[in-house]
Amino acid sequence: MAETTLYERGMATRRSVLGNKHVDNASAKMTAFDSDFQQFITEGAWGSVWSRPGLSKRERSMITLALLAALGHDEEVAMHVRATANTGATPDDIKEALLHVAVYAGVPAANRAFKIAREELAKRGESAA
Repeated sequence: MAETTLYERGMATRRSVLGNKHVDNASAKMTAFDSDFQQFITEGAWGSVWSRPGLSKRERSMITLALLAALGHDEEVAMHVRATANTGATPDDIKEALLHVAVYAGVPAANRAFKIAREELAKRGESAA
């Protein structure tokens, strides 16, 4: 049986976390300008880090949300809140991760992330805990 490449493993993990629709949309928008970047994140983030043993997708999801919120990456926070539907992270998990953001990265960063999380959870018919 052939061994999967880092790209193939990354694409499988990326699809399992973000969903086929998101990945298909991103792939459809890819151009010659950003194709190397897309390959880099698929191999590096998804094929290497997200595919490692040791942490579950749920745990990686919460860590990712906290980091993105702390850094103020609102669009990525929204995308990864949506991805929690695929990782097993619950609204309570999101809340707990964002409380850590408030303590370690500041209340304004957490406040913004809580707002984004509430909006994204409402879109899928879930209320924030």
